[in-house]
Amino acid sequence: MKASAALEKYYVLPCCLLLLNLANEIIAYKAKLIEDGLLRTLFIMGMVLFGASLVAFAVAPAVIWCVQSLRRTSRSAGGGAGELAFLVVLGAAIFWLYYRNYLIGTEAILPTAWHNHGRGH
Repeated sequence: MKASAALEKYYVLPCCLLLLNLANEIIAYKAKLIEDGLLRTLFIMGMVLFGASLVAFAVAPAVIWCVQSLRRTSRSAGGGAGELAFLVVLGAAIFWLYYRNYLIGTEAILPTAWHNHGRGH
């Protein structure tokens, strides 16, 4: 149980916070479409609060559930390979998203339909 708490504290939670930071980048990107400064600020604050709640109450528990599920499955199979693979893939996916966001731009991690298309760049 101690390993599970340490894993949650030192890997899963930071990964979820990194995902929240990416969500904040997307929010800031989309907020550029709002001309009025007051409305833009309210939009950003509301979406960041919503995103933080979503990460705290849905995303983090879901990731922890996946890790614990893989731990139970891999324990019965005689090893922790599934859990380790999941954590490596999670870290690699977050790194890939950050790489694309900061070196190419936020549009690089969004579907084409979500692009601002000429406004607010």
